[in-house]
Amino acid sequence: MVAHINTVAFAGIEAKPVDVQVQVSNGMAGFTIVGLPDKAVGESRERVRSALAAVGLALPPKRITVNLSPADLPKEGSHYDLPIALGLMAAMEVLDREDMAGLLALGELSLDGKISAVPGVLPAAIAASGLDLALVCPAAQGGEAAWAGDLDILAAPDLLSLVNHLKGSQILSRPEAALADMDGSLPDLRDIKGQELAKRALEIAAAGGHNLLMMGPPGSGKSMLAARLPSILPPLSAREALEVSMVASVAGMLDGGAISRRRPFRSPHHSASMPALVGGGARAKPGEVSLAHMGVLFLDELPEFPRATLESLRQPIETGKAVVSRAMAHVTYPARFQLVAAMNPCRCGHLDDAALACARAPRCAADYQAKISGPLFDRIDLHIDVPAVSALDLTLPSPAEGSADVAKRVAAARTLQRDRFQAMGEPDLLTNAQADGDILGRIARPDEAGRALLEKAIGQMRLSARGYHRILRVARTLADMDGAADIRRAHIAEALSFRRIAPAFNAA
Repeated sequence: MVAHINTVAFAGIEAKPVDVQVQVSNGMAGFTIVGLPDKAVGESRERVRSALAAVGLALPPKRITVNLSPADLPKEGSHYDLPIALGLMAAMEVLDREDMAGLLALGELSLDGKISAVPGVLPAAIAASGLDLALVCPAAQGGEAAWAGDLDILAAPDLLSLVNHLKGSQILSRPEAALADMDGSLPDLRDIKGQELAKRALEIAAAGGHNLLMMGPPGSGKSMLAARLPSILPPLSAREALEVSMVASVAGMLDGGAISRRRPFRSPHHSASMPALVGGGARAKPGEVSLAHMGVLFLDELPEFPRATLESLRQPIETGKAVVSRAMAHVTYPARFQLVAAMNPCRCGHLDDAALACARAPRCAADYQAKISGPLFDRIDLHIDVPAVSALDLTLPSPAEGSADVAKRVAAARTLQRDRFQAMGEPDLLTNAQADGDILGRIARPDEAGRALLEKAIGQMRLSARGYHRILRVARTLADMDGAADIRRAHIAEALSFRRIAPAFNAA
């Protein structure tokens, strides 16, 4: 007789069902796991053996075979420990085989029988709900699994309490959905003195979900501005929070199994490799672009990133997805992030100060800025210069307007956009930055004066088709911030003021 229990294998954030088949038969004693297991799965033999011994069970001196079906799907991770142990106990007739067939289990076993946390509980819970199965998971992640909806969840701290529950001698209570505390304060815009144009650009970027590039000398406040963007962004909706948390769950980054409504803010160092940024590695894990899904990806010292690493951002920026292709894996992660980048105008950073600039100016600036390719530069909606803050600005009192005031205007603009897209039958679109094609043509039609100005700018600024559309998106956001139904000439003019010719093309 073969005992069956269910678990999952992960392909991106998708949880694919796996049938764990356990057979105990006569023959030479041994414990074999087949079905393309990786090293962590193969080592589960010893963890399972010790965990069963901790609850008073010894493996029979027989041939034990565990098959992870489908056999051609790679199995990775330590979360197969728990389903293998439960399937083995069912094969040994310690637990009921029919009961095990109705469970989907995942969890890592300690040598003393405790069930440790594993990545991917939330996607696994959603998969269990779709398959009408009960979920068995570590107790520490019960609050995470509860977000999957109305399904039976057994969140057990150890193998003994789980076995007692399944045999009816103990009751495990159903976990409650856990929400992370958002009381922690964020950096406030009130901390920044001066830089009014940069603050305006930051508000526009937040209101429409636009990409932003800040260029200025060292110490002008670029990183401070970027760090304060999360404080003016609206919290994640329930649907967005679930989507973001699925990526975090697969990456093993959900703190205490609690879901947060705060938008992600990722700031990788410029030494980050391409797999670290867009995803990959031996197990095709999500990269920074996916961990920043529905949030902000901040790249400081942009030209210092390797050229190939920066070019790998072009597809995720356009499609909102990061596709990782490997010989043994081909997975897709969501990556609809808001790119915010900062850079110096040249390597020394003091291009506009003759007293501090190097002897190679301005040629050094052309060489340094040319590290950002034209296609990548063209995908950034807003470009601003952030000049050095004067001594007079630093002596002024803090601004009266803080992040809370700006956040209200941003929330109002985003609500207007969301309602507009809902009325158009496009509920998946949330911000103007996501509008494209026919939808953009319907929502971003400038008046006659604005159209004339835009047509003139196309020739003078040598705008590409992509640049033209990004101007319209920013202009639509500016109109929304003004509460205007139509895009006027002033909106087009301001949108054009945040657009510049790619530095790479200025080098000549």
